[in-house]
Amino acid sequence: MQGSSADLISSLLPLVALFAIFYFLIIRPQQKQAKQHKQMIAELKKSDKIVTNGGLMVEITKVEDEFLLVKNHDGSEMKLAKEFVAKLLD
Repeated sequence: MQGSSADLISSLLPLVALFAIFYFLIIRPQQKQAKQHKQMIAELKKSDKIVTNGGLMVEITKVEDEFLLVKNHDGSEMKLAKEFVAKLLD
């Protein structure tokens, strides 16, 4: 009985180690990046310049609850869902 318990632990140990490596190399950094992105979106304000997921560089003219009113370089305005903001430009 004692030997089978030790065999079970020794056979599960590599699986646990693999999961720990997977967590620290993939899951945790991805959660951290998602948290930073969410914070960046919450802090957007008028006149910030952003890049959308589609690659457009636009300027924010109005911040709403779920959308942003943005202005393109030619002066045309469009409405953009907040989740499509890729990054904030300096």
